[in-house]
Amino acid sequence: QVQLVESGGGLVQPGGSLRLSCEASGIIFSINFMGWYRQAPGKERELVAGITKGGSTNYSDSVKGRFTISRDNAKNTVYLQMNILKPEDTAVYYCTVVTRVRYWGQGTQVTVSS
Repeated sequence: QVQLVESGGGLVQPGGSLRLSCEASGIIFSINFMGWYRQAPGKERELVAGITKGGSTNYSDSVKGRFTISRDNAKNTVYLQMNILKPEDTAVYYCTVVTRVRYWGQGTQVTVSS
């Protein structure tokens, strides 16, 4: 049974930093893509950042230069380093992993507020 366990969310002041982690267990097939989406209240879920097995990355325009995605293939873990956080980054962040199918984590709340 595949499980994605996320950690690292919380409350932070504007300008602060957080690091999200997502560990995938029970994966049998090779992981082709790992990424983070987010969903704010009243908005659609959007891609924040993604990374391929080979290490190619992509980011939404709203987080470029502030967020960095990385992965540890040996640990089936993906990270999202979030710096210079803004109130508009407040959302539930979801980890996603793609093998032959897509899997989702349960989500972790990130709140940026003074």
